[in-house]
Amino acid sequence: MARNLRRVLLIVAVVSWCLVSTLEASEGDADPLYKSCVDQCQKTGCVGDNCFQHCKFSADGKAIDGPWYMQEPLYLRWKQWDCQSDCQYECMMTREEERKRNGEKPTKYFGKWPLKHVYGIQEPLSVAFSALDLAIQFHGWVSYFILVYYNLPLQPNRKTYYEYNGLLHIYAIIVMNSLFWSGVCHSRDVALTERLDYSSATVLAGFSLILAIIRSFSIHDKSAKVMVTVPILAVVATHILYLNFYNLDEGLHRKVIFGIGAVELVVWGVWAALTSHPSKWKLRAFFVSSILTMCLRMLDFPPYKGYVDAHALWRAAGIPLSYLWWSFACDDAVFRTTVLLKKSK
Repeated sequence: MARNLRRVLLIVAVVSWCLVSTLEASEGDADPLYKSCVDQCQKTGCVGDNCFQHCKFSADGKAIDGPWYMQEPLYLRWKQWDCQSDCQYECMMTREEERKRNGEKPTKYFGKWPLKHVYGIQEPLSVAFSALDLAIQFHGWVSYFILVYYNLPLQPNRKTYYEYNGLLHIYAIIVMNSLFWSGVCHSRDVALTERLDYSSATVLAGFSLILAIIRSFSIHDKSAKVMVTVPILAVVATHILYLNFYNLDEGLHRKVIFGIGAVELVVWGVWAALTSHPSKWKLRAFFVSSILTMCLRMLDFPPYKGYVDAHALWRAAGIPLSYLWWSFACDDAVFRTTVLLKKSK
C-alpha cells in the first residue's frame, strides 16, 4: 500500500514537471512585415495573387462597391470570415513561408501557432478527433445504458442497484456537450464559440471532480454529497461568469482547468493505489494514461506540416481514454450490483 502511494506521489511530481516544461514563443502578429501585409491587404483585398471575396463586402454582408441588392451568401457569412480575418490568415501563411525559406523558426500569432485551414476549418485535425471522441463517448454511454437497464437485475421499483447510475448519465451528457462545442470552436474560433467551449469545459472539469470524489470515497449520504458538490459548483460558476462577463482570459482558463484536473487525478490515483476493486488495473491504467495525456496537453510546439500540433495530439490521446473509462464504468456497475444483491439476500 505504501509503495503504491509512493508511485502516486512520483507521478504527481511528473505532472508538476510538465507544468513548467512548456515552450515559449514570440508573437508573430507584432512583426512589422506581417502588420504591413495585413494593412495593405485590407486596402486592396489581395495578398500577392490571392484576392478575397470578403473584402468586397462590409461586416453586415452588403457590397462595398456594387449594386445595393448584392449580398454575400449566408453559407459564407455564418462562419464570420471577413476581410480582416482572411488577410490575417493569408499574411500569416505568407510570412511563415518566408521565415521557413530564411531558416527561421515558426512563431505564434495572437498567442496561437499558425495552422493550415481546410475548407475554412481552422484546426481540422482537432475537429476530427473531437468528433471521433464524441462518437466513442456516445458508444460507451449506450453500452453502459444497455448493461444497467437490460443485462443487470433491477430493483422492484425498476431502479438500478448501481448507486452511481445517475451521476454517470449526467457525466455522459456533459462530456458530449463539451466535445461538441470543442469541435465547433476548433472549426471557427470567435468570441462566442470560445465562451461556449471554455464554459462547457469548465462544467466538465468540475463535474468530473465531483464524480471522482463521490465514487472514490463511496459517499452515499445526501448531506455529504451536498458538502462536496456546492463548493465545486461555486468555483465553476464563478469562473464561467468571469469568462463570459468580465474577461475571456485563455491563460487563466487553462490554469483553472489544469488545477481542477490535477486534484481529480490525485483523487483517482489514491483510490487506484488503495482499492481492491476487481477492475483496479483499468482504473490504474486510466490514471497513468490521464497523467500522460495531461502532460501532452501542456506541450507547446509548432504544428508539424502545418496541421499536427500538441492540441490535436491531446485530442487524439483522449479517444482511447474515453473507451477505457466507460469500460471501467461498466465493470464497476457489475461489481457494485453484485455486492448489493448479496447484501439484500
